[in-house]
Amino acid sequence: MHKLLFAVVISVAFLNAQAQAPAAKSLKVQSSWPASLTIQDHLRILSERVDKLTGGSLKIEVLAAGQIVPPFEVLDATGKKVIDGWHSISYYWVGKSAAAALFSGPPGGPFGMDHMDYLGWLYVGGGLEMWREFYQNDLKLAVTVWPAHPSSPQAFGWFKKPLKSVADFKGMKCRQTGLNAEIYAKLGQSVVNMPGGEIVPAAQRGVIDCAEWVGGVEDLRLGLPQVFKYHYTPGMHENNSIGEFGLHLDAWKGLNPAQQAAIESSIKDAFITWITRWQRQNADAMEEMIKKHGVQIRRTPPDILLASLKAWDEVAKEHSDKNPTFKKVYESQREYASKVVPAKRYMFPPYSFAANYYWPQEGAGSSAAAPKKDAKKP
Repeated sequence: MHKLLFAVVISVAFLNAQAQAPAAKSLKVQSSWPASLTIQDHLRILSERVDKLTGGSLKIEVLAAGQIVPPFEVLDATGKKVIDGWHSISYYWVGKSAAAALFSGPPGGPFGMDHMDYLGWLYVGGGLEMWREFYQNDLKLAVTVWPAHPSSPQAFGWFKKPLKSVADFKGMKCRQTGLNAEIYAKLGQSVVNMPGGEIVPAAQRGVIDCAEWVGGVEDLRLGLPQVFKYHYTPGMHENNSIGEFGLHLDAWKGLNPAQQAAIESSIKDAFITWITRWQRQNADAMEEMIKKHGVQIRRTPPDILLASLKAWDEVAKEHSDKNPTFKKVYESQREYASKVVPAKRYMFPPYSFAANYYWPQEGAGSSAAAPKKDAKKP
């Protein structure tokens, strides 16, 4: 009798606890990416991690480009509460303010910074506060933001014919976005802005002669080897680009402290989880491009890279002269880089030093992704 009574009491307590447990929160977050791309995988990784860390009390509903709003409208849709958050990259918003491009890792790093340097500027050098203030004060959007997928360094681009020098750009119609469009317009390209999902159809119709997307696995999944055969890498326009994950302030403030901490931790966890996987995916993709699709992967001529940096300096000065926020953020990046980049050059050996010892590379060519059979073993 006592055992039966005890079992009844436990059952009632369990049912009461379930009834009193708060319902799981769900946040609708849409990206600017097609569902098939690995950039979208980053949002999935983030969502899974948040779910696990919160014990299921917070869920992020992962939505791909176009499921609720068009790819380039996710920021405004979040501001209007059409969705709870977005996953994109800030240089898509240069139509609102050119300063937006500075929060995605602008050309050259900027100032030679790599991913870790740039994250240092964000988390240590005050950059993240500037980013949030920019959205809230300059763009008048009630949102908050974090750095997301480090989809770089990116390739220079895809072309239908070989490149020799900057002179080859004259008259080319090329897909470019953000302030990069201004850079390549200065170098002679006729630039066209479009979402990634429109690149292949545009190339097939002859609307564009060349295109920049990401490189490696992203470009393979998008289908670029189907319409272009010359792939040039690296580029200086997005050698350090980092995307963004953001939420409406009401959605963020509606979370309890543990849920907020879970998002903060998941942001950093997803950064490492995604990029380590992405490195291998890119290597496999380059090999497939060459062996299966006959793509010629060539090294970008140095004079083109140098010209793009010089053009960026001009673009940055033009916007600094007329946009106080742009100038403030860019000077902050310059000051931070002036400390960490020179110091890092002393401490870090050039990547190519040991790489060339074990995997010597003979200039450009379609065999760029394939290591030599006689590479030295440690």
